Amino acid sequence: MRKMLHLNADKCTGCLQCEMACSFEHHGVFAPAKSRIKVFDFHETGRKVPYTCTQCDEAWCLHACPVEAITLSQLTGAKVVNSATCVGCKVCTVACPFGTINYVQETGKVQKCDLCGGDPKCAEACPTGAITFIDANWTGLERMRQWAEKVGNQPAAA
Repeated sequence: MRKMLHLNADKCTGCLQCEMACSFEHHGVFAPAKSRIKVFDFHETGRKVPYTCTQCDEAWCLHACPVEAITLSQLTGAKVVNSATCVGCKVCTVACPFGTINYVQETGKVQKCDLCGGDPKCAEACPTGAITFIDANWTGLERMRQWAEKVGNQPAAA
């Protein structure tokens, strides 16, 4: 069973524990600037929104890479950057429509979420459940049910 990160902005408090866990996992330091997941702060509304690579099926980054440094992990289904192959051309950063691949000045390479090899530390560290690691085939039925209850346009069945 393939799994994916599910990000629920309604539960995010902006604590940055996800960013800290990610940077520690990949770089051995607590440095949000080095994280592969980011929490965007909408200052005007006070909303916080976590975002990272969605491991999309289209994988524009993978197809755009001229040296094939981005490959598909057979274990997790993640599109993973091989830093030994990456030449730092940044073509993948342009190809990604979501802006979730980042160029790292210190290394001259790019980085993106790799799902921590199937055990994402961001989900493990999130105290509110805003980031979870779920079955990739999840249909969203529970979310649709919650939305239907909010809308309230139909009488409840007796």
